[in-house]
Amino acid sequence: MLVYCSEGSPDSFNPQLVTSGTSYDATANIIYNQLVTYKPGTTEIAPSLAESWEISADGLRYTFNLRDDVPFHGSQIFTPSRTLNADDVLFSFNRQRLSDHPYHGISGGRYPYFTAQSMGQLIKDIRKTGEHQVEFVLTRPESPFLSILATPFASILSAEYAKQLNRLRQPEWIDSKPIGTGPFRFERYEPDAYIRYKRFDDYFSENKRVKNLVFAITPDAAMRFARFSAGECDVMSYPLPVHLRVAQKNDLEVVQTPGLNVAYWAFNTEKPPFHDAKVRQALTMAVDREAILQTVYDRQATQATNPIPPSSWAYNNSISKVTYSKRKAMELLKEAGYENGFSIDIWAMPIQRAYNPNARKMAEMIQQDLADINVDARIITYEWGTFLSRLSQGLHHSVLLGWNADNADPNNFFSPLLSCNSAISGNNYAKWCNNQFDELILKGRTSSEQDERKQYYLKAQEIFKREAPWLTIAHANNSVLVQPEVSGMMVSPIGNINFEGVTLEQQSVDSGTQGVTP
Repeated sequence: MLVYCSEGSPDSFNPQLVTSGTSYDATANIIYNQLVTYKPGTTEIAPSLAESWEISADGLRYTFNLRDDVPFHGSQIFTPSRTLNADDVLFSFNRQRLSDHPYHGISGGRYPYFTAQSMGQLIKDIRKTGEHQVEFVLTRPESPFLSILATPFASILSAEYAKQLNRLRQPEWIDSKPIGTGPFRFERYEPDAYIRYKRFDDYFSENKRVKNLVFAITPDAAMRFARFSAGECDVMSYPLPVHLRVAQKNDLEVVQTPGLNVAYWAFNTEKPPFHDAKVRQALTMAVDREAILQTVYDRQATQATNPIPPSSWAYNNSISKVTYSKRKAMELLKEAGYENGFSIDIWAMPIQRAYNPNARKMAEMIQQDLADINVDARIITYEWGTFLSRLSQGLHHSVLLGWNADNADPNNFFSPLLSCNSAISGNNYAKWCNNQFDELILKGRTSSEQDERKQYYLKAQEIFKREAPWLTIAHANNSVLVQPEVSGMMVSPIGNINFEGVTLEQQSVDSGTQGVTP
């Protein structure tokens, strides 16, 4: 049995319904597969459920040839009668894109990533062209389309299972009692305690993996490290900078890769005074990010200037960093008519992520900086699921969050986080909609030439800097701590946890899973 000390409870077992990395880690690469995937440890597209594909010369048709030997999991309520076929692909995407689909409204009917990527406008039709062949017909060329299909929201569910749940009059079970094709079968979930998985012996890949996998849900990072140090966990998620330092001193294995991520402070532009760009610019100048890098990240991150990391081919090197100046911040507030200050809320996420190991501490530091310019800030947090739900309702003034890219294309930052579509239903928690910005990122998506795409994205970053819907804070490494008995563990640049190919030579502490498993 391999025990993974994770940082929080998933808010769904269907990655189509959510955008949180905590939920993706517990579902996308454990229970499900997508049509295409990434080669382990890279951002290079590789076959998965689709063994091959063809793209038409005009970029409007993608034909996927499915493997014909992919079985689905079974459970106490479901025994599959067939392997994966084209019907499952149609069900998985049409549920999200067609409002009259029988499953569209199940579990709330919100598909934030699908919406943020404008997939409803992009996909004209999905056709079954054979028992194991599917054709996607697009309304326009989309350069990052394959990368988009490698993201968790594109996981393939069982159409046969959906039909059986309809007969049982329990359609919502498809999202809480998951059935997929992935390397592990879902066994049991105890909220805020554990998730149990069992190796799927009929999995189509021959990669080695452990027989039993347990997510030991441990939100407190200090407790996760204590459990890891005691041998109760074989792998630990999101160690704090201090834990990395201790691990390195004690020759513990740290698996690490530079992350395609960003931490940010987003301003809800639908709420005064954040509707005024001068106010937003003033607040970005008032925060000492160097102090945050020292205190929160222990210098194990770089200060962020743009919404995409410097490793991206679309990064705009000509944009200068925000100048930390409380004097200039107060001057801008005076120009905007707020020389006497105002009161705001800062929402701080309750979990640790690679891009932000301690949102509460960060919020406290920002709170102190804002007090110097007569801005009174109240810090708010909730349990993770409630936090995300209330954020989606736009109840916040401002929020400390971040993003681990789901793929390496720069559009993966722009569309999900800053597009007008995502402001309506998605991860654009700044609720910022700029038509010029939107037009540029759309052109960046439709162009097939990388140099041309880069020019659009460079201009989009200039608008972002001028309008300041966020204060960009940091880009950090993705890290996990691993016991010596574990082999094959890799950390993806896009931050996803994947236990396919991970083996455990022996259980390091036989009693270590007591209190973790039922």
